Parts: sequence; C-alpha cells; structure tokens
Amino acid sequence: MSHSIPQPGAELISVRIGAQAYAIDIMAVREIRGWTAATPLPHAPPHVLGMMNLRGAILPVIDLGSRLGLGPAEPNSSSVVVVAQIGEAQVGLVVDAVSDILTVTQGLIQSPPDVGGEILNYVNGVMTTDTGIVSLLCLDNVLPAEPIVLAA
Repeated sequence: MSHSIPQPGAELISVRIGAQAYAIDIMAVREIRGWTAATPLPHAPPHVLGMMNLRGAILPVIDLGSRLGLGPAEPNSSSVVVVAQIGEAQVGLVVDAVSDILTVTQGLIQSPPDVGGEILNYVNGVMTTDTGIVSLLCLDNVLPAEPIVLAA
C-alpha cells in the first residue's frame, strides 16, 4: 500500500510519545490543545480514551501511543491533544508533547525498513534529524477499520 509522501517544502509537526518521535503532516492538523480528561465511551477499543467536545462537535480521543503498539498512555497535565482531520472525521490524538516543526527537504524522507506486519500501515517514511530518527505517520490507518460513529 503506497501513501503520498509530503513534497519538499511541506511542513510536518513532530510529536513525542515516550522516547519516540513521530511526524504528522501539518495539513492534517486542525489545532493543538492541552489535555483535558476525555468522557469515556462505553465498549470502546482500548486505544480510544473517550470523546471530547470541540466547539459543539464531539470527537473521539485516540491514545496514539497505544494505537501504535507502544503501550497505554497515562495522560497528565503536560499531555497534548492534536486535533487532526482523518478522511471525513476529526479526531483528538493524545501525545506526550509537540516538539518541533520540520520542513521537508529533498531526500529527507526515506522508506521505512521492511519489517512486514502492521507497522507499515502506520509509517509512511522515516527521517533522520539532529535528534534521531523520526517516523512519518500515515494517519489514514490510525482510526480503526470500523469507524467510531458519534452524533455531531
């Protein structure tokens, strides 16, 4: 499955989950908010922390680290919610911090190593930066295949 790679000049937002750095295409990001406890959603998958009200719209709140297989987050006052547009839906993605804005340059993004499995559904590419390797996330696959339907 091939995903579009941002072109040189595009901007990415770098976020941190634990010790890992990930990048999200800035065009998908609608806003960045401080953590406030999400309202639980009954029978939600473990990576869905609940729902939040964003100016009258109810959004699912996803534990991005849990969704990526990094273990469940324990959100606290320093956690951040990145509100992203994924397809037709807006979702809140909980991360530990927003760390940087990266500008894509020619040759910056390389193909991820071929390890098979689900990882490649989530990672579009990898970048080496001054602070280490940053994985470029493909947000299309962050939402579960069965969409979470919330009344707006």
